[in-house]
Amino acid sequence: MTGEDKVIKDIRKELQDNADERHRQSIQRFFKEEVKLLGVKTPIFRKITKKYFPAIQDRPKQEIFSLCEKMLESGLMEERGVAFDWAFRMRHKLEKKDFAILESWLHKYVTNWAACDSLCWGALGYFIYKFPEYFPKVKKWAVSKNRWVRRGAAVVLIYSIEKKKSLEPVFEIADILLLDEDDMVQKGYGWMLKVASNHEPKKVFEYVMRNKKEMPRTALRYAIEKLSPDLRKRAMAKE
Repeated sequence: MTGEDKVIKDIRKELQDNADERHRQSIQRFFKEEVKLLGVKTPIFRKITKKYFPAIQDRPKQEIFSLCEKMLESGLMEERGVAFDWAFRMRHKLEKKDFAILESWLHKYVTNWAACDSLCWGALGYFIYKFPEYFPKVKKWAVSKNRWVRRGAAVVLIYSIEKKKSLEPVFEIADILLLDEDDMVQKGYGWMLKVASNHEPKKVFEYVMRNKKEMPRTALRYAIEKLSPDLRKRAMAKE
């Protein structure tokens, strides 16, 4: 058995040993779709993913990506979480050529909001922060037939927003997603605008006021959540 395979085998055993049926049922309530998971509690999961990364961190990056892919192929929420966590831990080693594999994971392995947010805020979010010239590819996500890819177009910008990058891409994506009928996409771009409001409340408020007649109420409520009570009241007022 190769070293790589042993690491995955050990992770799988430890995840299985910490499976909690009651917690699994509790987590399932947060998803509309059926989610394949063991129910490992978050603090325990974090210890496991952190524990095993040192064993593989010095391997060639493509080898680590292959390990991640094997865990992603299982379809298990916890293994997917390990894969996306490891990809983010390797963020400082990311190069332009790595976009292809990260984007392929978004299309192939993201099947719910938690997976979308984990990958797109994490490794993909850092990638777009580091290589903003890839933003045109993100704009294509915003018109995808896949709801999670569209949500990803918004969530992937949150890392850059938190690092106080320009908000111009934020409003471009919001414009594209503005009338999206999917509530998970609405919550995604509303969240993006909410984070932006922490840094540029005036710009976000002005954007909301320009578009509030068309913007779905779900997106609007998310977008204004961090604004002052007065601005929130004005944004919610019916004209």
